[in-house]
Amino acid sequence: MDLLVIGGSGYLGREIVRLALEAGQDVTATFHSRPGSEAAATWRGLDICRRDEVDALARAVRPRTVVNVAYRQADWDTTAAGAMHVASAAAGVGARLVHVSSDAIFSGAADSYDESARPDPVSAYGAAKAAAEVAVAGLDPTAVVARTSLIVGGGDSPTERFTHALAAGTKTGVLFTDDVRCAVHVTDLATALLELAAQTGVGVHHLAGTDAVSRHELGTLIAHRDGLDPEPLPTGRRADSDVAGPLDVRLDSTATQAKLTTRLRGAREFLVR
Repeated sequence: MDLLVIGGSGYLGREIVRLALEAGQDVTATFHSRPGSEAAATWRGLDICRRDEVDALARAVRPRTVVNVAYRQADWDTTAAGAMHVASAAAGVGARLVHVSSDAIFSGAADSYDESARPDPVSAYGAAKAAAEVAVAGLDPTAVVARTSLIVGGGDSPTERFTHALAAGTKTGVLFTDDVRCAVHVTDLATALLELAAQTGVGVHHLAGTDAVSRHELGTLIAHRDGLDPEPLPTGRRADSDVAGPLDVRLDSTATQAKLTTRLRGAREFLVR
């Protein structure tokens, strides 16, 4: 079997599954509560917190490549221990592993972060993601650890749905003006991950967009693209809230971009109407 996508029913996972199927790959994808909609994939329920389940699936499927996009922000066992179980299982069957990590591993104290930057998380989720990176590298030195940022796309991302709900007045909340990320398009990211999976490189890679934008600017770009009035979108400062995590984190993807044919666009480009 060509590809096993751990967390294939999630937002990024679904796009990886779709693109891999379009490329003619034989795909098995996992889900926690319900399978995805791509009927051409083989869907398997999986609790990655259970090492025995992950090992059994890897032995049954024998994939050439494993891409792990599974996480839960409030769940250390899924994000950290689950990643360890996936890395161990992939190594056990000789599969190439691409593990997706996050810019949440950084504090935001530096102006930007390239692939050589050391993690310094300030949230429980960031700490779990950093621990997952250590486990993956320790269990499988040939694995790719691909750090990314805020993921948006064709309208179905949590950020896009939240922006629409704020504009419609069906949800309360704010778009932070001081929370800055290098947002990436879901299709660019999924394509780049599959490209890395097909290469021989190892270690840390950064896959983020070229534009550093605040949550509010991102919401404004989404509103303009979708024909909404951005003026009513409520603003606030993350520094004044009780939302844990870093404020301004800018991933520098220059070194990884040089290895790819996939171009990682910035939000000011891919969110043009």
